[in-house]
Amino acid sequence: MKRILFSLLILLITTVAFSQPIIDIGLKGGVNSSNLHIEEGRLLDDNGMTLSSESFTKMHFGAFGRIGWNKVYIQPEVYFSKKGGNLSSNLFELTSDFDYKNVDVPVLLGYKLIKGGAVDLHIMAGPVFSFVTDANYPSELDPFLHDEFFNEHLFGVQYGVGVDVLFLTVDARMEHSSKIYDDPSVVSGNATTFMLTVGFKIL
Repeated sequence: MKRILFSLLILLITTVAFSQPIIDIGLKGGVNSSNLHIEEGRLLDDNGMTLSSESFTKMHFGAFGRIGWNKVYIQPEVYFSKKGGNLSSNLFELTSDFDYKNVDVPVLLGYKLIKGGAVDLHIMAGPVFSFVTDANYPSELDPFLHDEFFNEHLFGVQYGVGVDVLFLTVDARMEHSSKIYDDPSVVSGNATTFMLTVGFKIL
């Protein structure tokens, strides 16, 4: 594994050193389908209560930059999004959205599998840093959920595949985040998100 990582690092350094950088800046937007993965603690079990979550779809929009050398590129982004899930309780006959708004900042490393004149096919992966600006949950769960257990800073990973066609770029990605809510005695949960994004290169 160390030899593979070292070889990839040497390849990246060599590519950067001998290639003229190409810089793109653009706007992006799309849809994301997210779901909460609930881990219940002792308090909910003692009350005979269980929670479940189904996915829901929301929008995201923002901007991206890309600096590339031949087939390798780095793509930082910043965008606003809304994530969460549709939360259900067997005790309260409750079905409602558990959602949070956040600013996401991914920093992705990409590689062009096919580098054509007008069409490029690429893969990408990297970390994403999220800053939660607002979180909402059903008022019926006030006895169990408390604001102090919402995490305002999240860390995750993204990976996916995309295609560039002239000035357009289309990506399909998966994102796995750290815990948005973390109270081990009651309930904790993190999110998995599928994203479909369209970007427009303006520079």
